[in-house]
Amino acid sequence: MELWEAIKGRRSIGKMKTDMPPRESIEKMLEAANWAPSHFRTEPWKFFVLTGAARERLGEAMATILRDSLNSADPTEIEERLNRQRNNPLRAPIIIAVASRSSDDARVIEVEQIEAVACAVQNMMLAGHELGLGTIWRTGGITYEPKLKEFFGLEQGEHLLGFVYVGYPDQVIKPGMRKPISLKTVWLEN
Repeated sequence: MELWEAIKGRRSIGKMKTDMPPRESIEKMLEAANWAPSHFRTEPWKFFVLTGAARERLGEAMATILRDSLNSADPTEIEERLNRQRNNPLRAPIIIAVASRSSDDARVIEVEQIEAVACAVQNMMLAGHELGLGTIWRTGGITYEPKLKEFFGLEQGEHLLGFVYVGYPDQVIKPGMRKPISLKTVWLEN
């Protein structure tokens, strides 16, 4: 696939088939992520690939975290919300949890580590697109909950940044639209 075609053609895919992509494809996506730029070559990314029952365990952990925050008195509403949360990780056959690591190097600024991981995720999703896979990077408030960080065994200075859902698209992929770059660019020449 030609680079410009990949960049312009990749879309976030919210609905995926249950068919499992080959492990080799996921490994190619992770290798593409590994080649992202990083400040002082720190390579601050960590990836956790969840399949099968691991997705169910993640859903249970997410539901437990949500339960602790619910204030509703309506048990039916509570159970519906918990079930939705529990089932979220089952919307794709593969979930790749993405985390960043801080560096001990005093020259490294933490936000730059997070920016590098975002570049890695973009590489990963472009590689998935080239391989015929659909991806979507999901975040949300629960992503940043300390108990979810514990689920992945993340330590001080490590941050969970979201989940890349991976599978074969099960939806019509519409062409993207963007406003002209000229509306978003200021040239400072003098």
